[in-house]
Amino acid sequence: MKIRSVTATPVNIPLRAPYRFSYGSTASLTKTVIEVLTDDGVVGLGECADGDRVGEVMAAGAKLIGIDLRAISQAEGLVVPGMAYTPWGNVAAARRVFGGIEMAMWDARGKTEGVPVALLLGGAVRDEVALTEYFSYRLPAIDPGEATPLDIARYCAAMIDAHGSTVFEGKVATVSMAEEVTMLREIRAAIGARELRIDANGGYTLPTARLALRAFSAFEISWFEEPCEDYEDMAALRAHTDISFSSHRIDLRKAVALRCPDAIVTNLNELGGIAATVAFIKAAEAFNVGFRFHSGETGIGSAAYLQVSAAVEAVRGASQTLLRWYGDDVIEGGPMVPKAGKLALPEGAGLGVTLDRKALARCHQRYLDEGAFPSGVAGLGYGGRFRKG
Repeated sequence: MKIRSVTATPVNIPLRAPYRFSYGSTASLTKTVIEVLTDDGVVGLGECADGDRVGEVMAAGAKLIGIDLRAISQAEGLVVPGMAYTPWGNVAAARRVFGGIEMAMWDARGKTEGVPVALLLGGAVRDEVALTEYFSYRLPAIDPGEATPLDIARYCAAMIDAHGSTVFEGKVATVSMAEEVTMLREIRAAIGARELRIDANGGYTLPTARLALRAFSAFEISWFEEPCEDYEDMAALRAHTDISFSSHRIDLRKAVALRCPDAIVTNLNELGGIAATVAFIKAAEAFNVGFRFHSGETGIGSAAYLQVSAAVEAVRGASQTLLRWYGDDVIEGGPMVPKAGKLALPEGAGLGVTLDRKALARCHQRYLDEGAFPSGVAGLGYGGRFRKG
């Protein structure tokens, strides 16, 4: 079970309609698909979620030739600097790259041993993983998109009818607050008592976030993700709401000290892979800080977070997903399709998904033709406007 080679391919996963968020909009997602080949001829699949990392993956992979798939700590030591900062490299980037390779190592090990990754992590405590249904203003493309509050509410209602969706989460800080109040009113009417979450992606200053909380409080919001960018600002909002806060920023010590946010939402790359993420989740649980996964990965990364979610009891509540919006994927069977607000744990060894070579080639050619996304298109959303208070 030793590594023979590591290869990487940049791909673009198109969205069925470009969606708007506080930074602008995006029509596609650029990812790096990783393949780890063992000396037994087994291929493990992994993914870097933050764009084209081919050069970094190949350089890191060259250091891992001959390493046993089970030697995660040894492999990490060869790739990730052992300090928080170095002037000779980017520690965060190295951690993300190793996280993608390490994902493939787990997949290859599971395939070699003939068991799913969830079993390697101690066994599944659940066989289905809860997921949100996402909404946002979207621009016309494959799908017609949603241009008005009523359009978005009708979309949510359609997802209930077609897929039995149970938890809705969507973008705010993209148009005027008055229009978003109307949007949330229409959505609440359309989804009834189902759970409703919102995500500003740090798009508000503290004073504007206070106004937003006051304006949105009537709509029974259960979670508000990143009303502000900083933990300190979110902590200052505590006196104004009983809504729970979540953040993509990872600082467990500060979260414990400030008692905010209530949950950290990230992927498997950011913390350096499956092993490091499992350790982090357990540490967060000890301090009563929740954990969920966010979406935006291919079927490979999505399968990995399903495996971890199945194996780690502390991953509670619905994680995020954009899967319904994908126009393509690199795995056999195409994009996963949640039903009744859940996805079943993939069947089979390792991550439980198989690479579709034709789809990989198609998505790679799309990357060559289009370049990297998200491109941060200006003018399609308010961008930094709310940051000016």
